[in-house]
Amino acid sequence: MIPYPEINPSLATIPEFSIGSLSLGPFEIRWYALMYIISFIIGYFLLKKLYKERDVHIKKAHFENLFFYLILGVIIGGRLGYMLFYNFQEIFRHPLEIFAVWHGGMSFHGGLIAAIFFGYLFCRKYHYDFYKLADPTVVVAPIGLALGRLGNFINAELYGRATNLPWGMLFPGEQVARHPSQLYELFLEGILLFIILFILIKKNVRKGFVFWSFIFLYGLFRFLVEFVREPDAHLGHLIGFMTMGQILSLLMMIAGIIGYISIFRKKRITEIDENEENNGYLKN
Repeated sequence: MIPYPEINPSLATIPEFSIGSLSLGPFEIRWYALMYIISFIIGYFLLKKLYKERDVHIKKAHFENLFFYLILGVIIGGRLGYMLFYNFQEIFRHPLEIFAVWHGGMSFHGGLIAAIFFGYLFCRKYHYDFYKLADPTVVVAPIGLALGRLGNFINAELYGRATNLPWGMLFPGEQVARHPSQLYELFLEGILLFIILFILIKKNVRKGFVFWSFIFLYGLFRFLVEFVREPDAHLGHLIGFMTMGQILSLLMMIAGIIGYISIFRKKRITEIDENEENNGYLKN
């Protein structure tokens, strides 16, 4: 058993201060929020570099708009997804709780859906190829996932089920050692997923392959980790052995497989059409 390291989730506290007759504060700066900020900064510069390497021609103003839309999607979708997937009844009891992001509760799946939706609308509006932007964009996503899970670990939240394994960790307030599932996710959904996507983006893979690889592999890794992650107390197991996280991740894996089939089928149809034209056949 490994004792949980004593880490203060609060990085610093800004005491109360006044501006004229207006009193502000005190404000707390937490590691979790800092992880998000760092991931956005790293993501901005890395994505810019990847676009350049992939010969993605996008105006500077459009790039900044896209990045803003993606951040907005992650935050709005993450909060809304949490309320819909994990705390649905609270919407009817306290509807304004949807906007209370400071109370905690963010869903990756909700943030992903919203980010993809906003990204798709952006591509339609400015006439960009969705996959050409999406392939390099998803490469930077695991950075945010890794830092987010590190933030969860510092907050001593979303830990795993009880275990007798040597690396089981005794989290604050717990009487038994538990899986440090935040660190499992940091490695699988963050480090390993980033390495795989980074290798793929450097190769001449089919357009859309990196995007759907992200969808499928995240779903796979999250599905596996959920076996040792403590399910939400108010939800538990919803279908047989599956938690809400596993249901959503299974849907991601199915979507990924459908996406793979779609891009390979589209490529095959294009090749057949080109062969027919080369052989003198004309389409009606």
